[in-house]
Amino acid sequence: MVETSQTSGAWPSLYEPLRHLGQRVADWLSPASDASADDAAYRITMELPGVSDEDIDISVHDGVVTVKGEKTHEREEKGDTWFFSERQYGAFSRTFRLPADADGDKIAADLKDGVLTLSVPKRTASGGAARKIAINRS
Repeated sequence: MVETSQTSGAWPSLYEPLRHLGQRVADWLSPASDASADDAAYRITMELPGVSDEDIDISVHDGVVTVKGEKTHEREEKGDTWFFSERQYGAFSRTFRLPADADGDKIAADLKDGVLTLSVPKRTASGGAARKIAINRS
C-alpha cells in the first residue's frame, strides 16, 4: 500500500506537513489510557481528573467499548488577569475494540481518584469436543 502519492516536480506537496494533523490533535486531546490483561479479564484504565461519574457515558456495541464524557469548566474571575491557562475542558471520546474472547455484557467500571478502570471478563473456553460438519449436497 502506498502511504504518499507521487507529485510532479522537485517541490514536495504543500499540504504534506498537515496531512495527519487532525488525528494528532484528537490523540493529544484524548485522555491517556492503558490496556492490560491477565488470565481472568482485560482492563482498560483512563486518566480522567476532574471528571465526575455523572459526566461519563460508557457503552458497548458490536464488540467496541466507547467512553464519552465531558470535563466542565468553572472559573470565577474577580479582577484577575489571566496570562495563560493549560487546563483542558470539553468533550472527549475514546473507543476500544474488544478481543473475541471478551465478554462485553459483563463490563464493570470503577472511578477512583480521577482514574476510570474498566474490567472486561474473558469468556471461558467452551472446551467442547470437535464435531464433524456435514456437507449438504445440492
